[in-house]
This record gives sequence, C-alpha cells and structure tokens, in this order.
Amino acid sequence: MSKACFHCGEPVPNGINLLTNIESINQPMCCIGCQAVAQTIVDNGLTDYYRFRSAPAQKGEVLIPEQLQRNEILDDESLQNEFAYYHDGFKETILTIDGISCSACAWLIEMQVSKLDGINKITVNATTQRATVQWQESQVKLSEILSLIDKIGYHGLPFKASSAEKINKKQAKSFIKRLGISGILMMQVMMIAFGLYFGAFSDMAEHNVIYLRWASFFLTLPIVTYGAYPFYKSAFFSLKARQLSMDVPVSIAIILAFLASCWATFTQQGEVYFESVSMFTFLILIGKFLEFRARSRAADVSANLLKLMPMTATKIEQGVERFISANHLKADDIILIKPGETIPADSEIITGTSQINEAMLSGEQLPLKKTTLDNIFAGTINGDSNLTAKVKHNNQESFLSQLIRLSENAQSHKPKLAKLSDKIAQYFVALILIVTIMTAIYWMQHAPAEAFWITLSVLVVTCPCALSLATPTALTCATTRLNREGIMIKSAHVLETMPEIDAMAFDKTGTLTTGEFSLVKVKTYGDFSAENTLEGQQQVLAIAAALEAHSAHPLAKAFSPYRDFNQTTTQVVVAPGAGISGEVNNQHYRIGKSSWLLDDNQNTAYSAQCVLMQGETLVAEFYLHDGLRNDAKPLIEFLHQQDIETTMLSGDNLQGCNKLQSILQLKSVQANLSAQDKVNAIKQQQATHTVAMIGDGVNDSPVLGAAHLSIAMGSGTDIAKNGADVILLNNKLKGVQTLRQVSVRTARIIKQNYLWAFGYNAIVLPLAVTGHIAPYMAVIGMSASSILVVSNSLRLLKK
Repeated sequence: MSKACFHCGEPVPNGINLLTNIESINQPMCCIGCQAVAQTIVDNGLTDYYRFRSAPAQKGEVLIPEQLQRNEILDDESLQNEFAYYHDGFKETILTIDGISCSACAWLIEMQVSKLDGINKITVNATTQRATVQWQESQVKLSEILSLIDKIGYHGLPFKASSAEKINKKQAKSFIKRLGISGILMMQVMMIAFGLYFGAFSDMAEHNVIYLRWASFFLTLPIVTYGAYPFYKSAFFSLKARQLSMDVPVSIAIILAFLASCWATFTQQGEVYFESVSMFTFLILIGKFLEFRARSRAADVSANLLKLMPMTATKIEQGVERFISANHLKADDIILIKPGETIPADSEIITGTSQINEAMLSGEQLPLKKTTLDNIFAGTINGDSNLTAKVKHNNQESFLSQLIRLSENAQSHKPKLAKLSDKIAQYFVALILIVTIMTAIYWMQHAPAEAFWITLSVLVVTCPCALSLATPTALTCATTRLNREGIMIKSAHVLETMPEIDAMAFDKTGTLTTGEFSLVKVKTYGDFSAENTLEGQQQVLAIAAALEAHSAHPLAKAFSPYRDFNQTTTQVVVAPGAGISGEVNNQHYRIGKSSWLLDDNQNTAYSAQCVLMQGETLVAEFYLHDGLRNDAKPLIEFLHQQDIETTMLSGDNLQGCNKLQSILQLKSVQANLSAQDKVNAIKQQQATHTVAMIGDGVNDSPVLGAAHLSIAMGSGTDIAKNGADVILLNNKLKGVQTLRQVSVRTARIIKQNYLWAFGYNAIVLPLAVTGHIAPYMAVIGMSASSILVVSNSLRLLKK
C-alpha cells in the first residue's frame, strides 16, 4: 500500500522518496512541489499549520528548482492569519530580519522596500532586528517584499518568538565560531610576528623567514575570508544599493592591509602585516559580538511577551470539549479555561469566578478576582476555578498582540535628533573615505613607509558605528522598562514629547479617584417622599438603576445592586458626561448631574452628585462616595516639583471638585464641564503650554485626542484607551511619574550617546590623520565606543 503525501494527502508514486523533517519526524512527500512548500512552512516556524489544519493542503505545483520561490507559500491567506492582520485598510505584520548589523542596514532596507508600489509604511528596528510592514494586498504581495529583502542581502521571516529565538541562537553560534577560528589563528600569527620583530629568528636563513611569512599568509587567509565575511557582505549590498554603510570603510581597511601583505610575501619585498590584519579583524568581531549580545538582551521583551500565548485551547461545541489551535479561535467561540491554564484569547466570562494573574501585562503581582461578564485577556493565567468564556476577537487583535505591535512601533520611532544623525551618518562615511584618500596622498609624499598604516587607522578609527546605535538601543531599553512597569506606549512620539510637558490635566472620577462609587445617602421628594420612606427609596433606586444600566460611567456601578429586572426601560438616550433619559414602566425619567437637570437657582439649593427627575419634577437626590487614589497626592507633589502645572477638568459638581482640590493642592480646577468644555479648556491651555491629559471615561475621548499627549487608565473605557497615546495597564497614577522619569532619562541618555559618538570622532580623526593612532588602537577605540553607547542605553533597564 502506497504512503500518502503528508502535505496534500495524495498517494506517493512508486520510486519517489522525498522527505521533509517536520517536528523531528521525516514525513513523505509526493512531489518536489509539495516538498518545497512543506520545507518553507518549516523554515518559517509555521508547523502549527500541520498540527491544527482541518483538511490536507492543496497540491504543490511541480516546479524546477530554479522556479521554486521560497516566499510564495507565505501569500497563502490561511498561513497569513497566524502572523498578519488588517490595520487602517492595509495588511500589516512584523518580520524578523536576519543579517542586520547596524542602523545603516535598517535604513537601507527601509529605503529599498518603501520604493515598492503598494507599501504604505515600513519601519526597521536595528536593535531588535525586526521590521513592521504595511502593504496594500491588491498592489504587492508579501512574497515580493520578502524577495526584495533577500535581494539586498538580508533574510526576512514572519516574527514568532520561537523563530526569533532560533535566529538569535544561530547568530550567536555563528559569531562564536568566527571568533574561535579567528582568535586561535590570530594567536599563531602573532607568535610568528613577535619572533620576527624581537629578533628570535635573526640567525635563521632567509628562505626560512620567507617560509614563516607564507605560514602567516595561510593562517591569516581564513580570518580575512571566513572571519570578516559579514563585513564584506554588508558592504557589498550597501554599495549595490548605492549607499554607504558603516561596514564599507572596515572592509576596505581589511582588504587593503591583507593585499599589501600578500604583495610583500609574493614579491619578497617590503613588510608584511598579517598580525595586524588578524588582530584587527578579531577585535572588530569581539566588539560586534558584545554589541549583538547587548542588543539581544534589549530586544527580549516582545519575544518573551509572545511566548505567553498558549499553543492550544479547549473549545466547547454543542456541549463537547475539543482541543484546537489557539490561533484558530474566532469571535463568539465558547472556551473552557481550567485552573492554572493560560487564557488563550481575550474573552468575557460567561460562568465562573476565579483569581486571574495579570502580572505579565500590568506588572501587578496580586491576582485579580474576575467573575461573570468581566473581561479576561490572552496571556494571563487562570488561578483556582474553571471558567467558561466567550471569545471577543481572534489573537491577532488581542490586547497582548496589540501590546507587542505597539512596542515595536514605539521602538522604531526616530526622534528629530535621530533623523538628523541618520542623514549625517550617510555623509559622514563619504567624508571618511575622502579624508582617507587625502591622508594617503599626503603621507605617500612625506613618509611613504608610514602612509599605509596611517591611512588604515583613519579608515577604522572613524567608523560611525556608535552614532548608528545611539537612538535605537535607548528607545528599545526604555520601552522594555516601561512594559515591565505596566505602562503601554501606543504612540511613537511619547518618549520624545513627555519631557517637554509643562502642564498636566486630570479627569476627576476614575482618574484622581478610584471610580468605585458607593451610595451613602438618598433623599426623596414629592410622591416618593410621601410614601413610607424606605419603600420610596427602594422605588427611586430601582428606577435609577434601570436607567444607569445603560451607562458606562463609573458612577453607574453604584446603582447596580438595586437593579430590578422586572422594570421595563425604553427610549433610553445617553448624554455623555451629563446623564441619561428614558421611560421606566411607561414613565419618563432623567437622571444625571444637577447642573444638567436643574436651573441655576435650583442647582445652588441642592448639593448631591446625582439627581432623578420625573418630567420636570425632582424626585430624588443621591449622595455617593468615591475614594481618592492613594498615589494621587504623591503624583501631584512630584509634578509640582517638576514645575508642571496641574489642572482638574471634571464634569462633577463644584463642591466635590473643590473638596478634592483642597486635599491635592491642584493649581486650578474647572467643574460641571461637558466633553466640549474640556476640549476648549485644553486648547486654551495649549496656547502657552505643552499639555498632557489623563482620563478614563467615554466623555474623555475628545479631550484625550486634543491634548499633546494623552494617557488613559487601564480600568477606563475601551474608547478612552483606543484614543490614548499611553495606557496605564497597572491602573496606578504612579505610572505617570515613572513615564516622566524614564522619558526624561531616555532623552538625556540619547544626548549622551550622540555627544560621545560625535565627540569621539572629532577627537580621534585629527589624531589618526596625523599618525598618532596605530591600527590596533583604532580597532579598540571603535569597538569600545560602540559598546559604551550600548552599555549606556542598558542603564535604562534598571530602576
């Protein structure tokens, strides 16, 4: 009986013995087309496709090897659902890019790919070695994008934590192998060179000295070919694209030094410098390896977050449980989450109550109690009880996936200083080459014996690697630190704008206060007060609860315990930031702020936060208590120390706002504001200040959009969080202080990095040109400057 093709399910013809290793098992393939497609799926880390597919794949076309396109399989819609999603009408995905050595590589990829028709945006982060790409499917395919990246000398894959980790390990092994071979051979070359320099072979015959030179040549050959290969490759593709990368002067230096030594060996005239070439290449490799290790450490955050996502989920269909891939969950699927399991998708609890650990998202270690109708998020951990939940959307739209994508976007953002340095760096490499040529010409005329090595030193010592690392490493480390603290940056400009903020406006309810209202007093009027007092209170509370059930305002939660489901509510209209009107049991009522429902004379006579009207008649006043956040006062004190003006913009009554102002010592307060009033207040303040706004409610979304920088509380409404630049996942105001401190520190460290990078080159260039820096000193200086910049940025990871 013939075997079935593992890919398409068709019988394998007799005499065909094609195999593909899938999850450590050699699986049979019926043709070279299926084998090529299956191998591509394996190479891109998408083997989940085979584990959870519901039917065999289509048969791969039988193509000759020259026509096989490795990337075409990734255009398959079912595969793209695992790593791509739609955003603003464009397809978007994160790619892992193999072969990036500095920001010049990132710049080169951005420039080349952006030229393709259909590309809306591409940003490449040299530190994380990842790219975020947006494209129009009708104009360009993902396979074309990946093929262009391959063409310019790099290798792109859909970003998955497992594949990113494999690539990092592969690169680390490659680095270590090159270092090991180059280091061992360099020591042999150095021993021969020291013997020749210090006269150990002075009594040796001339032909033996020539023999030692040839030995040095053969020992150096693997170092300048295999060891230095990455530099040549990067330089070649940048020149091919008519750009100048940092590796161009390095490659020229290695090649010139080696060729000069080869000429001296072949002609038996002049000096050989194999030991300098060997040491030069080895030291550069050490610097690149240390830089790679530092960048890998800084880039771990997104990969680690993605690892939180479970592979499988328990789906309930017609009362039957079955395991499926978590990636295949869709909106409205019903899932079972057992104690200790990781929640596979953003969901709403249908039945059950449990403790949920959200530390991986918010940084808060204490588990949170979640019960029916509460939202739970993918990647968080269920504690002690079974939960049945309804999936809200697929994993590509989950909160965790958004966090990863937004982190990538934030890390890829280039401040104005960084954009300027990118332009300078391109011209700087050209300037280095011009100065090098002029240096060579001068010293060839005045000191021919020293000309070569002085020229070599100029090439190496001024390589602007540190300049290219100044910004991306700092932004990556800062974003990583903030994610650990439960602060989610959504907009790329946040770290650049936050240090410039000199005024901060706050919403009151749910922002400066906890938003957890409790009803402390009820006053009834009219017919309701004429009845038994307790009975009248119960009636007005039931009416109020029926109306407030349609509101997302935190105040509405205080009425939920009094809900009477026998009440019928119709024609409900919500006035954001003001109140609600509707018919309850065929009677028209309005509930909301006294300033909205009462005229000025009446409003001054009543002090309740909330009143209930039947027609035009006042029937009840509700007095509620909302506790102050315990970190509100320390934050206001910190902002005042930073000379940042503080303002409260609230829709609540003036009495409650004044009471809060007296506790917090806010600079100013405005009460009884509508959503438009808040926007007008912010715009007025923006005439003289750079303003940040912090809010949490539906009525805060317009003012959040108007501010220079907007911050939403993690417990806030979805519309507020969607429109904000920053979300405090930990729901703590202390996060604003952390954000300010980290952003100010990031700006300072970026400036320090640039000061060092420019200062170093400004100091060493004249010294190299005048012949005061030897080649080995140039190598050490170049590597040390890059490591110093990366190490300085890594300080942002520490508190």
